[in-house]
Amino acid sequence: MLALLCALALPAHAISSPDEVMASPAQEARAEAIGRQLRCLVCQNESIEESDADLARDLRHDIRVRVAQGETNQQIIAWMVARYGDFVRLRPPFEPITLLLWASPLLAVGAGAAAVVLARRRRPAPPAPLSGDERARLARLLEP
Repeated sequence: MLALLCALALPAHAISSPDEVMASPAQEARAEAIGRQLRCLVCQNESIEESDADLARDLRHDIRVRVAQGETNQQIIAWMVARYGDFVRLRPPFEPITLLLWASPLLAVGAGAAAVVLARRRRPAPPAPLSGDERARLARLLEP
């Protein structure tokens, strides 16, 4: 029975008080969708909907106030970006300023490949084969 209840449980949200939930289910769903697109500036690896940090709680409240005022999703996200920068987005847009962010995986792979190539080029050459005199001397040294 417990396993069934756990399987049917709805995903947990960080909303810590019923006062945060909007009266309209449609508006609440919009506010949650917007909150899932924005990064918690304290936790940095969670959306503000998942985070229980005080700042995330304040941002959720700001979003809900703006949804109730009738602002569009784009207007609310634009307001957050204007206030906190593109870092507040969990998926920053592809722009010239974020080019390094998007290109960093390729740059890391390229740097690794260059390091491997340089390391292979710097290997010392294998030693020259032994001459006849050196082989004879070695044979004498190894005799019991």
